[in-house]
Amino acid sequence: MNAWIRPLLLSMMLAVATSISAEARAGLIKPSSWAAVPGDSLAAKTSLGDRVLQFAQKYLGTPYVYAGKDGRGFDCSGFLYFVYKNFSIALPASSGAYRAVGREIRLQDARPGDVMVFTGTNSAIRQPGHVGIVYEKMGEDIRFIHCSSAKNTNCVTYNVLSQPNYTRRFLKVVRVIE
Repeated sequence: MNAWIRPLLLSMMLAVATSISAEARAGLIKPSSWAAVPGDSLAAKTSLGDRVLQFAQKYLGTPYVYAGKDGRGFDCSGFLYFVYKNFSIALPASSGAYRAVGREIRLQDARPGDVMVFTGTNSAIRQPGHVGIVYEKMGEDIRFIHCSSAKNTNCVTYNVLSQPNYTRRFLKVVRVIE
């Protein structure tokens, strides 16, 4: 990659994240009003899982911030905490707490809005250390949205389970929306 492209891309991602955060602070992003409201045509046509994902997507590019959970920056569990809180679903702000969250389901039964639980960066330690939200099933693969601390990403982004790093670290899928 040319030496000037990476700083340009990072600058563009930061600009997007800053504008999203500014919208959130200004109240332009509806907080809990995304939850089903009687007579709301969007609510009538989409599942709660879909609305969770629509809200989560607004934060693509938001930077990784250790223990962040306020819209200006997130860590993985802080991102889920923030997103689901807007739908009155209480999730922990610590990935380690996902040992006992939700109802475990089979991977093939995963649907948008379910939570994917992974180990931390050391896959030999089989304890929760990272979380993301199921975005879509792509044949046998699953695309998810999460806040990554990876040096090449370091923000809210998409990944797929079939990437060796995530396949090796995968623990379970849990349903938090019934």
